[in-house]
Amino acid sequence: MLLMLYPLQFRPREKPRLWGSESWVVSGLGGDVSLITGGFLKGSSLNEAVEVYMGELVGDETYLRFGEEFPLLVKFLSTRQTLSVQVHPRDELAASRHRAWGKTEFWYILSAAPDAELLIGFRPGVTQEIYLDALAHGEVDALLNHIPVRAGEAYFIPAGTVHAIGADITLVEVQQTSDINYRIFDWGRTGSKGRPRELHTDLALEAIDFAAPVRRVTQHPSAGEAALLVECSEFTVDLLDVSGSSERELSSRESFTIYVCTSGELAAETPGGKLSLKADDTVLIPADQTSVTFSGNGRLLEIYI
Repeated sequence: MLLMLYPLQFRPREKPRLWGSESWVVSGLGGDVSLITGGFLKGSSLNEAVEVYMGELVGDETYLRFGEEFPLLVKFLSTRQTLSVQVHPRDELAASRHRAWGKTEFWYILSAAPDAELLIGFRPGVTQEIYLDALAHGEVDALLNHIPVRAGEAYFIPAGTVHAIGADITLVEVQQTSDINYRIFDWGRTGSKGRPRELHTDLALEAIDFAAPVRRVTQHPSAGEAALLVECSEFTVDLLDVSGSSERELSSRESFTIYVCTSGELAAETPGGKLSLKADDTVLIPADQTSVTFSGNGRLLEIYI
């Protein structure tokens, strides 16, 4: 008989980048699978836990859909420089080319310098012909929407949307379990061997949605309430404000739930156990947990399928 599951926390995987840093806090991606830090599963990988507990951990429908690979990747990104301009393929294209999932993303802005910006989607009227001409002259960034950004804003980046994160921004990223990036423009940076970083212009062309709009959401939930930030077939993200005590009913979901504390200090209690959360802490509540009660003062991202 299996032991009862409990709220799971993981050892972050720190990844220095040319432009800043990433911290992968929940990951099922091969080679970078998260390791559990406490309880009787301590030292086990997330995917090993999914293999043993299946639907009890991720939800029966989720397990049937994704199998033993955990379906989401949650990161913190902190930028010193603007990232390269990229696009990610949809599921169908990623499957045919790479035997992998596509890469739809969501960003929640934790902090941003006064002049910080995001580059998301092409300006109205940009066609493939205009894009290819700009590409040949190294002027792709001039075709993109430059979006001033502030803390507390959320952005939905479906696969096919050309994008880049600007300098001096810290954010939480939620994405499909995929690491397929088609780089179409860079800023003269070089890789580890001192050569300009590879571009993937031919691969990217079929992936690009030239009409993809900017999808920005700003929500201000009342104390004890959750406000929807994004809902799609890949994931749902809510913003939850806690002031005092707040109970979340989870039994109707066929999914695990991940909570990312964005501010404050909170205690969390489920049928499987208790823990404390502070800003930047993350916890995965298994699908077999019927509820979670938070107490204290703080804000959380609530992530599930």
